[in-house]
Amino acid sequence: MRSRRERSTSQPERLATYLDRLSQVAGHVDRVVPMQNYTKGLFLPIERKSVEPMAARLAPANVRQMHQSLHHIVAEAAWSDAALLREVRRQVLPAMMRTPPLAAWMVDDTGFPKKGTHSVGVTRQYCGQLGKQENCRVAVSLSLATEQASLPVAYQLYLPEIWAQDQARRNQAGVPKEIRFQTKPEIALEQIRWLLEEDVPRAPVLADAAYGNDNGFRDGLQQLRLEYAVGVQSSTSVWPPGCAPLPAKARGVMGRPPQLLRREERHQPLSVKELALCLSPSDLRRVSWREGTRGTMHSRFAALRVRVAHRDYERRQPREEQWLLIEWPKADKEPTKYWLSNLPASISLRKLVATAKLRWRIERDYEELKQELGLGHFEGRNWRGFHHHASLCIAAYGFLVVERCLFSPASDSPSMRAADLQLRLPRLPPGAKPRGAAD
Repeated sequence: MRSRRERSTSQPERLATYLDRLSQVAGHVDRVVPMQNYTKGLFLPIERKSVEPMAARLAPANVRQMHQSLHHIVAEAAWSDAALLREVRRQVLPAMMRTPPLAAWMVDDTGFPKKGTHSVGVTRQYCGQLGKQENCRVAVSLSLATEQASLPVAYQLYLPEIWAQDQARRNQAGVPKEIRFQTKPEIALEQIRWLLEEDVPRAPVLADAAYGNDNGFRDGLQQLRLEYAVGVQSSTSVWPPGCAPLPAKARGVMGRPPQLLRREERHQPLSVKELALCLSPSDLRRVSWREGTRGTMHSRFAALRVRVAHRDYERRQPREEQWLLIEWPKADKEPTKYWLSNLPASISLRKLVATAKLRWRIERDYEELKQELGLGHFEGRNWRGFHHHASLCIAAYGFLVVERCLFSPASDSPSMRAADLQLRLPRLPPGAKPRGAAD
């Protein structure tokens, strides 16, 4: 809960204070008002949160000038996205953490279907929004979450290799020289290192199998001394509980002593699915983890202590034991989800499940950012505009998070929506309906 003084101020006053603090990173006094106007425009109850319909509602008597101002601040002005997201985090995170502690750092990506080939980062690739391969662009993000709220704090476009190596397309789209091809897990690790440098409170890292399957990603988290609970595919190979790769062979008469671990025909690891299918019904426990819209969320789980087997024959020491969490709903013929986690060996099954399942919050973040705040509505083609628009969408979302934490931090429903804000806007002429306005 916030202080009585904060609660006594009106919502327009709180929004003005929030925007004033954000616009300190604008870099030039002439950018302050346009940055605030663009953020306000993202709250408007209009169907399309692009420059033209926002300008028509923000300044119905002077649409052309407002259009130029909004376009310049998002597509051309050289302010820092990192600085803005830092300021958003500084304002929102204390409100999120007043009652519950930070529970997780959540890694994810989201796709934006896009026609044509000239918009930065667009190529044929898997689009989560459509659930198939399609022409789109994809951005990787990192969010902070408590049990009641969450906020994206880092956001970067994934630049496919075909784009990264095409200098002509890079120049046309304004891709910075320092941007090189990186896989999505590599981008996520870079974002995580940035948060560590910023001294953000640590919490377990959560990610789906697109990241958890990457051994380099898990090893990177381990090297950073971060706890994690990440999804993996059913084909991931592990050593069952109590088993490990064989030690190096005994030293022979000649040559260097063998040092690498080994396997034998009758001593091989199993896939996590094979291991799960060896379980009996008594090995599975019913666990509930949160209240959903249809009641208590629950399923059957098993947690085993295993060692990851990926190429351990190239290692000198076995990998450390960690948790393999298996979800096997009673109505299903086989397990549906698997996670690997280096959370403490003493953790309870309920806490392990609750931590792994907290990642649902990032899905709601994206749902609101896209449907309420127009995250995917940017119509420009360049790198700067894509990131500026996303940063301002996150800034707008941050204010909604603060407002929700103001009076009911324990509420699990998004009680405050963009359309509920009391914005101070000029009156529309009789009969006027700006382009993109809701019916």
